[in-house]
Amino acid sequence: MFSLAGKTVVVTGGGRGIGRGIGLAMAEAGANVVVAGRGEATLLEAAEAIRAAGGTALAVTCDITQMADINALVAAATDAFGYIDCWVNNAGSASPSDNGPLLDIDEGQWDRVVDLNLKWTFFAAQAAARAMTRGGSIINLTSRSASQPSPMVGHYGAAKAGVESLTATMAVEWGHLGIRVNAIAPGVVLVDSLSTMQSESRQRRQIETVPMQRLGRVEDVAPLAVYFASDESQWVTGTVVPVNGGSRIPIGLLSYLHRVNKPKDDAATMA
Repeated sequence: MFSLAGKTVVVTGGGRGIGRGIGLAMAEAGANVVVAGRGEATLLEAAEAIRAAGGTALAVTCDITQMADINALVAAATDAFGYIDCWVNNAGSASPSDNGPLLDIDEGQWDRVVDLNLKWTFFAAQAAARAMTRGGSIINLTSRSASQPSPMVGHYGAAKAGVESLTATMAVEWGHLGIRVNAIAPGVVLVDSLSTMQSESRQRRQIETVPMQRLGRVEDVAPLAVYFASDESQWVTGTVVPVNGGSRIPIGLLSYLHRVNKPKDDAATMA
């Protein structure tokens, strides 16, 4: 089951983290994998890891926020393998310098975060759909922030909520073309960039909100992407599947309230 033999999968943001893990899992299932993104060195390393595991990979350096680069990525994938069967919109983030309270977010911060996570996810999906003349699967990576309060990253949460709305609409509009569109909404997944930024104490607070009593791993997300890419999911479209260990508590909300309430607690103690 879930064989991707003969299929070609494009993964944006495929050089590291969840994207890298999805690329490896797709290759293990038999797919030709195109990893794409801005970091040439990490892309080459990801492609080599796929080949070392016995898979077939192509690394394409591109900026997913440029239409010309998106079109060039589509062309590179089709030139190399003939057809794109699955497109994974994994590229997206919010730089710490662009985050902050909604009262303080300026236009530049808003545009950088919303454009990357919503605008360019849409245009990448559109380009992929136009190339899928015999059908295929598009997978959008969203976030738990799309459906929960997201203090300090409210614009990121709004963008991801928009992606989830677009996922449903794409599924309706493109279904007659044989194109399925689904989304994966990970909870807190430990990747290199996250694990080096967060303290053990904060990780413990996060774990306390997760019924499965641990944070996520890339390996928790990648198999679901393989399923969505496979023929076994051919009657599944327009869905958003959370992968969060059962957590229903917005971690960002708890952290924010802990911070803003602390001065009041200290003042009460002093009084």
